[in-house]
Amino acid sequence: MSEASVFSRILAREIPAEIVAETDTLFAIRDIAPQAPVHLLVIPKSAEYRDVTELAATDPALLAEIVALASELAAQHADGDFRLVFNSGAGAGQTVFHVHAHVLAGGLSEQGLGA
Repeated sequence: MSEASVFSRILAREIPAEIVAETDTLFAIRDIAPQAPVHLLVIPKSAEYRDVTELAATDPALLAEIVALASELAAQHADGDFRLVFNSGAGAGQTVFHVHAHVLAGGLSEQGLGA
């Protein structure tokens, strides 16, 4: 059996984190190393998917839930505009292999992150 991911440990309340939203299937936390004024992570409670490609191929409804919660969080924590980022693989910057989405918002164009 593999070791639980940091996200599974946060969900089990073994590691502290600021949980900003929770549903039956997802939870969202503030990123500990924010890359934007608003930087939240939307994470499935199930750790069965390593990355967004596996998730999309296997459970597109859960992927749609992630996008919907990201939109709700952007409306609550910013002006509703947001960037949604999934890192897939170590070479793309993924460090936790439990699929999760980065919700980035608030002043992105001023930081040179627009396009």
